[in-house]
Amino acid sequence: QGEKLSHALRISAYVFSTGLLTFTALANSVSWVTQSITLGNFWQTAWLEFYDYMEGDEWAIFLVGAALVPALAFWGFNGILLVADITGKPTFITRYRIQLGKNDPVDKKKLYKAIYTALGNQFFVSFPMLVPMFYIMQWWDNTFSKELPTFQWFLVELSIFTVVEEILFYYTHRLAHHPVLYKHIHKKHHEWTAPIGVVSIYAHPIEHIVSNTLPVMTGPMIMGSHIVSVSAWFSIALVTTSISHCGYHLPLLPSPEFHDFHHLKFNQCYGVLGVLDFLHGTDRMFRQTKAFERHKVLLGLTPLSESIPEPPKKEE
Repeated sequence: QGEKLSHALRISAYVFSTGLLTFTALANSVSWVTQSITLGNFWQTAWLEFYDYMEGDEWAIFLVGAALVPALAFWGFNGILLVADITGKPTFITRYRIQLGKNDPVDKKKLYKAIYTALGNQFFVSFPMLVPMFYIMQWWDNTFSKELPTFQWFLVELSIFTVVEEILFYYTHRLAHHPVLYKHIHKKHHEWTAPIGVVSIYAHPIEHIVSNTLPVMTGPMIMGSHIVSVSAWFSIALVTTSISHCGYHLPLLPSPEFHDFHHLKFNQCYGVLGVLDFLHGTDRMFRQTKAFERHKVLLGLTPLSESIPEPPKKEE
């Protein structure tokens, strides 16, 4: 056990140190490019114009940034995926299906149920949770500042948000798999063993509060982030979780193999980044599969299900 822990800590230290160096280099490079492309104060000017248009109404600004923009990002992205799920077209998307033969086409009765539940969770769970968050953000007295945060600071915040989400989501998600909680709460989400994008927020209301929403909201509340940072983070989080559930391993997008495997096997791959799964050994089975070999960003056009196919099933 001591050797295992030591090995895990060394791996984690290597991952974080490499990530930090990469992050610093990218932050400086992207910041320079951004300053060049955006002609200096473009975003600052746009923000001030929007602020004046909203007449400085902080509640209205908060609703647009924390609710409307992320919702449009979620349904805009999933709208494209739903067309592929329902019609099987365009084939450019459907040929990248992870679990071949599943949702081909998707069960419309299950789909409508998932959409209604997702909308219900957004309107009756997520949006009401923004009320206490609004007052917490007001207390920080920075969220509605007329001066935008620098791009470098936003990248720092983004990394902190990601770590906070990983910790909170992993442990609340794993707790939800306790037999008592699973039967009454989490089982709803696992009705989909081959998930699609909209299923990312298809969950029991309690689970949606504890595992889906709070892990994403906590980082900005701890940091007292600007509403523009909050809006960008919420949108990124919703699109990312949609990718994790979408069922397609598409070129240039983050790999969804990790979480798709969780829906397939139930007791593996509880987290988002996979670091805590490695430390706790909850990805051991996943690492022995072809899905693990496919768990990378696809840089070409050949589906990984073709270049790294599943081994043929043994005949009984």
